[in-house]
Amino acid sequence: MSANATPDLIVQHPALADAALAAIAAELGRPADERSPTLARWRKVTLGVAAASALARAHLIDAALVPSEQLLGNFQLIAFDMDSTLITIECVDEIADFAGCKPQVAAITAAAMRGEIADYDESLRQRVALLAGLDESVLERVWNERLAITPGAHALLAAARHAGLKTLLVSGGFTFFTDRVKAQLGLDFTRANTLEVVAGKIAGKVAGEIVNAQGKRRALEQTCARIGCSPAQAIVVGDGANDLAMMAIAGISVAFHAKPQVAAQATYAIGHCGLDAIVGLFAPER
Repeated sequence: MSANATPDLIVQHPALADAALAAIAAELGRPADERSPTLARWRKVTLGVAAASALARAHLIDAALVPSEQLLGNFQLIAFDMDSTLITIECVDEIADFAGCKPQVAAITAAAMRGEIADYDESLRQRVALLAGLDESVLERVWNERLAITPGAHALLAAARHAGLKTLLVSGGFTFFTDRVKAQLGLDFTRANTLEVVAGKIAGKVAGEIVNAQGKRRALEQTCARIGCSPAQAIVVGDGANDLAMMAIAGISVAFHAKPQVAAQATYAIGHCGLDAIVGLFAPER
């Protein structure tokens, strides 16, 4: 959005309350120009980012200032983190539950996602080491019993494909899950870590180079090069500190139910809605 542009205010919530809209209308001095059960738009508002964020906090909604003519079709790629973004769980934590060490592993995961652990690679090695000796069938159980696609993902992916975008799933998690998510959702590209399995048992090691924050950034750059676009023509959706490097070079970054550090640095933050709210940040394709 150019410095001189006058943006639209988009507010969203799965059950958008009339009282919240009335309060915002009073503050802006006019009713919404568009209204649906989940979204309202005020066109050309003189409102700053800080004020929009304050509205979001005050009314427990998602609020964003967007260019009036921002189109999904202006972009060529949408890239997602996997754990707690495109899916609802942290896979490594759920695997650890079968080893009886979920609290320890989940605490390391949460600290890493908040950016409190400087060495992400070592934090992943520590977590994976605690999984050693588990039967590989545990991975299938996590897939079948615990993993769910995040609400709104199907609608967002359908809209992105309709607008001509390619899709990338890039994860600090494991290929066992990214391969299956790719097949289920029909994604174009994936990049993730390989969990070593020996003689039917999890070996407690990651094979090859770890996909960390810089690895995610490289995956985005390489995928953009592959399809013939720049990172500025990519949308990146993530939730943790290890997503920040790839979010920083994207044309648009979306912090999805993210850690505060991530939400503060993203173009947009979604904290109440599903992934389909990202569609609401773009004008309808003509």
